[in-house]
Amino acid sequence: MAGVRLSVPAGRWLVFTTVLGSAMALLDSTVVNVALPRIGLDLGADLPVLQWTVNAYMLTLAGLILLGGALGDRFGRRRVFVTGVVWFSLASLVCGLAPNAGVLIAARALQGIGGALLTPGSLALIQSVIHHDDRARAIGLWSGFGGIGAAIGPFLGGWLVDGPGWRWVFFINVPLAAVCVPVALRHVPETSNPRAHGRFDVLGALLGAATLGLITYALIAAPQKGASPAVVVPAVAGLALGVIFVLVERRRREPMLPLSIFSSHQFSAVNAVTLCVYAAFGGFFFLAVLDLQVVVGYSALAAGTALLPTTTLMLLLSARSGELGKRIGPRIPLTVGPLLCAAGMLLMTRAGVGAVYWRDILPALLVLGMGMVVVVAPLTATVLASVEVARAGLASGVNNAAARAAGLIAVAALPLLAGMGPEAYRSADAFGDTFRRAMPICAGVLVLGAILAWRTVRSDALEQVGEEVGAQAAAGAPAGAEAAARAEPGEGAVRPEGLVCHPECAYHCGVAAPPLDPGDLSAPPPLDPDGRRSGT
Repeated sequence: MAGVRLSVPAGRWLVFTTVLGSAMALLDSTVVNVALPRIGLDLGADLPVLQWTVNAYMLTLAGLILLGGALGDRFGRRRVFVTGVVWFSLASLVCGLAPNAGVLIAARALQGIGGALLTPGSLALIQSVIHHDDRARAIGLWSGFGGIGAAIGPFLGGWLVDGPGWRWVFFINVPLAAVCVPVALRHVPETSNPRAHGRFDVLGALLGAATLGLITYALIAAPQKGASPAVVVPAVAGLALGVIFVLVERRRREPMLPLSIFSSHQFSAVNAVTLCVYAAFGGFFFLAVLDLQVVVGYSALAAGTALLPTTTLMLLLSARSGELGKRIGPRIPLTVGPLLCAAGMLLMTRAGVGAVYWRDILPALLVLGMGMVVVVAPLTATVLASVEVARAGLASGVNNAAARAAGLIAVAALPLLAGMGPEAYRSADAFGDTFRRAMPICAGVLVLGAILAWRTVRSDALEQVGEEVGAQAAAGAPAGAEAAARAEPGEGAVRPEGLVCHPECAYHCGVAAPPLDPGDLSAPPPLDPDGRRSGT
């Protein structure tokens, strides 16, 4: 079914409930960071607990998000989306009621599972239900309102922490779910992919999550336990499971992560840039909120408000950045953007004791925000353009998961690299010193990303993909085979080889990860009098 028009109540209800559901996960990616200092003080927790409060959620979300989309295709997108919303809200309730750090971390991991179900499901519902002619507008509304939610997240989080308390950062998801679920059940039709078949790659998902989990544990434990067996064994086991994960995915008939997608050199290159960029973003936003509260002395509300310029700039200018990338090609934006972000992070070292916002903090956030504007939209467009149209959704999901995994590792590794002890966030002087050591590390990772982009990303990557598409087809299934297996009647035909798949999510705030984007899956252009398709 793909015929509901956006102008009728059913179409508007669908967009409303998908925006509301996905906003829960988007808000969570920015709201919780603001609450970390207060969580630590209330629960008597050290820095590793704060790291796990962020990473437990990111771990299960990154490890299962690809599997979540496959579950929706098989068992019904509305069913899986509603399940994810309910799961997420119940886990949020447990987070808010957590009597100690252990319960909070376990509940955050459960939250990530819910996020992995609802995040791809919200976009899949729009893609499969809304009429093709209205789909671009519906996805634009979905990404725009979602971007607004992500932008106000730090402000909302600060207001809740300073007002009713940090537990309401989690409780707020419960009333959102109480509205979202009945609307979805009443107004959203069920859809699935009748061609979805075979076994789910649960083993691949578990291996991927275990790999990330063990490596993360080793990095977080290292400052306290050093090179002891409690650190070395998990680290080695994580690396070994990573190798096994690759071998399993290579041999399975229907893997969660088809490794053949990396046969596109451009796709591999852009994902390498993504790892650098989002590792730096993840480390920065984790530490910056702590620095503003612990060192500069801001309240949670002031700290959240202070960060608004970065996400606001992205929301206002991301569409224009995408258009610029189309005109001049992605190579320059993917090089200049990380360099601007690196400069912003170096400027942020001025955010110490006695810092003045307008003089010491705002310039850094404006430079960082402009760098994020320049890099994120072209990055998404290049990911979609690097593979055949049939794999655009998969490519976006892989890129999103890679970014989340990079942020996960950065939050675990950056305190270790900067020499940040377990009690550092309780002292303004100690945390300020280590924060000033951490920012150049983030900047260095961004410079590495800029160098990779300049050396590996083609300027014409958004125009010419025919050669690499052909190479992928030669290496695996013929072009279009995967689309034929996945496409639904009425969802739009697949474009011919060589035509570029453009992103549809024009407005976003990709702080935690690039937006999930199905790409423009419009029908092939008509044949011209010579029998060729226009635009080829």
